[in-house]
Amino acid sequence: MAAITAAAAEPRHHLPTTTMVAPASPILKLGLAGCANASAAFITNPIDVLKIRMQLEGECHIQPRRYAGFIQGSKTIMAAEGVRGFYKGVAASVLRDGFYSGIRLGAYEPMKELLGATDPSHTPLHLKVIAGAITGAFGSALANPTDLVKVRMQAEGTRYASMRQAFAEIVRHEGVKGLWKGVGPTVKRAALLTATQIPSYDHSKHLLLNHNVMAEGPVLHFCCSMFAGFIAATVTSPVDVVKTRIMNQKTALYANSLDALRKIVAKEGVMGLYKGWLPNWMRIGPHTMITLMIFEELRKVVGLPPV
Repeated sequence: MAAITAAAAEPRHHLPTTTMVAPASPILKLGLAGCANASAAFITNPIDVLKIRMQLEGECHIQPRRYAGFIQGSKTIMAAEGVRGFYKGVAASVLRDGFYSGIRLGAYEPMKELLGATDPSHTPLHLKVIAGAITGAFGSALANPTDLVKVRMQAEGTRYASMRQAFAEIVRHEGVKGLWKGVGPTVKRAALLTATQIPSYDHSKHLLLNHNVMAEGPVLHFCCSMFAGFIAATVTSPVDVVKTRIMNQKTALYANSLDALRKIVAKEGVMGLYKGWLPNWMRIGPHTMITLMIFEELRKVVGLPPV
């Protein structure tokens, strides 16, 4: 009896609990990635609007030039459309990023594992690149309708009154198939973007950690995400310009991606492929930083390990 009493008096040690229900649930990762990307899309929409406008101006010397640069372009939009002009297409942008980027970022780790990666800190770079390309291409193909509406609403402030009207008008005049206009260059851009952006973050982060240069935390996440944004913006700018031109064309100016590439270079020079590079990087850099920092924090909240 005394032994039982003594045992009952001893303090009980409980194992730490966690709020995570499914530690490795792909659905959980998709949801967290979608929330992180949708947040970043809302915050960076003003820069995205300016990027789209700059990519379209002077199109094969048909469209007039209105935006001489980042600052002048911002002033032009503010004067003509006010602050609301910078949030054209924001609903479509948030929907698109929540869906498309939720897939490409949320499915990245499961895809790495499917390709044979077992140790996150020592995964070969080529597996990361392949995983990023696959998830980026798949996510963008599914989300192309939202991307199309986003580009058109951001390109012309008065073209559609709302996202709902945009979808309805496109289906009415171009059919359901019209929602997938530009899917070719969109998939190419997304594959390139994800194959450079997420692996650049993943690889640089673990490189710094493995060599004890920096410790896990927000400062490391910030530095690696900004580096990844710079790499991604530089690699994807040409295909991003082609994608924007094809999605926004009202007449058959470009037959396909290759035709658009050829015409842009012939009439605007190679640098025509880098129109809007600065706002592109100023969007992708902060977008990448916001997305990945929020994603890392959300993972911490639910008990998942860092990327």
